[in-house]
Amino acid sequence: MIPHLAESNYTSAWHLLGAVGSILFYSRFCVQWFVSERRGESTIPVAFWYLSAAGSLSLLAYAIITRSPIGALGQCFNIVVYTRNLIFIWRSRGKLNPVVGYLLQFVAGMIALSAIAFVVFIWLGEYNINKTVAPEIARQTWIWLAVGVTGQLLFAGRFLLQWIATERRGESTVPPSFWYLSVAASILQAACFLQRQEWLFFIGMALTIFIYLRNIALLKTTAAKAPGTT
Repeated sequence: MIPHLAESNYTSAWHLLGAVGSILFYSRFCVQWFVSERRGESTIPVAFWYLSAAGSLSLLAYAIITRSPIGALGQCFNIVVYTRNLIFIWRSRGKLNPVVGYLLQFVAGMIALSAIAFVVFIWLGEYNINKTVAPEIARQTWIWLAVGVTGQLLFAGRFLLQWIATERRGESTVPPSFWYLSVAASILQAACFLQRQEWLFFIGMALTIFIYLRNIALLKTTAAKAPGTT
């Protein structure tokens, strides 16, 4: 097979995987928004966690292949949180064998550890690339990466809070702070992806900002209707 043709085919396949992953990953909030509007309150349907897990794995592979520092960082640990939420949901419905539960957590943990190794490799590559360019270009690159990392830290923080709330209650739940952190994190990451022209990540990130804001509005409406609210 002609080398450049084979490379082209592989490139198309990986971009297709990235597109499918983006649709799965970012459509989860469209599903969440639709269900919330129907119920008149902010809620997370079970489908959200299935879409999260499938989309995250696809985008993780895409980010590793395209060597996206922020994209890979954003997906390296999420599978643990998504799996943990699904375990709580299956357990509450009596559909989870304990052995299967432990196996799922082990697999998710191994995926996360492997992903972290790839993230380190990608960031080292980014560092080496920036050593070869003009100082002002390297400085600009690192500033925008810092913006993206800050956004990712906020993203990780929201799921950390969600995970803590879930573990404390013994059921999958989403605290209000999740949505406020989501808005701030999305704006920062969308700006970083836009500057780096990583369009799949940018489009998906930008589209979710409105949904996060809508969830905040629904939370305020629900709180205003709560008994005892003046």
